[in-house]
Amino acid sequence: MLSQSGPELRGSSITLDTITLDTKDHMRRTKIVCTMGPACWDVPTLESLIDAGMSVARFNFSHGDHPGHLACLERLREAATNKKVHVGAFPVLLDTKGPEIRSGFFANDAKKISLLKGETIVLTTDYSFKGDKNKLACSYPALPSSVTPGQSILVADGSLVLTVLSCDVPAGEVTCRIENNAGIGERKNMNLPGVIVDLPTLTEKDIHDIKDFGCKHGVDFIAASFVRKASDVQLI
Repeated sequence: MLSQSGPELRGSSITLDTITLDTKDHMRRTKIVCTMGPACWDVPTLESLIDAGMSVARFNFSHGDHPGHLACLERLREAATNKKVHVGAFPVLLDTKGPEIRSGFFANDAKKISLLKGETIVLTTDYSFKGDKNKLACSYPALPSSVTPGQSILVADGSLVLTVLSCDVPAGEVTCRIENNAGIGERKNMNLPGVIVDLPTLTEKDIHDIKDFGCKHGVDFIAASFVRKASDVQLI
C-alpha cells in the first residue's frame, strides 16, 4: 500500500479500536478453543464463554475421568440451552492423552533440579534410575537409536533445550549439552523435533476414551498426538 508519505507496512492500519470492534460471528476467522476445567465448568461461566465467542469446547482427557467429563458436557449443553444456542455452534473436542515421553524421578526425594547452560547431562532409558543434574531417566526405550548428534531434545514444554552429543545404544544412554539455564521437576514431557517416534498413535486408554465416551456421547472432533500417516487418522 502506498500513501503520500511512502509505502506502509502491512498491518500499520490496525489500531486498538479496530481490534476491539465487535465482529459478526460469520465474519470472524479466529477460532477460540476453550479448555473445560474447574475454573470454567460451572453453568454461569460456560454461558459467559458462549457469550464471549467460544468456537470449540475442548475436553482434555489427560486429566479427569468419564463421569467428570460427562457432568461437564451436560452442564455445557445446559448452558447452551439457557443461551438458546445449539451446542453444535461450538463443536466438542475430545483431546486424547496419547502416548508420551517423560523424564524420570529424582534421587534423594528432590522435587526440582537446576541445570546450567554449557554443562552435559546423560539421558538413560532405565526408567527406574533416580536422576540428578548429571543424569536423568527417559521413558522412551528407543531414544538412543532414534536421535543423532546435533538434534535437539525439548524438555518441559521447551523450557529446557538439550543438544544430542553422542548416543550409546547398547548402554541405552544419550549424552547431551544443556543449552540454557533451567530448573525442572520430575516427570516432565520430552519432545524430539523432527524424529519419527516409535510410539503407537493411540494407547489403550485413548481407544477406551474414544469408544466409550466420544462415540457414546457424540463429540464432534478427536485430537491426537503422534499422527504420522494417513492410516493413523483412519485408525481413529
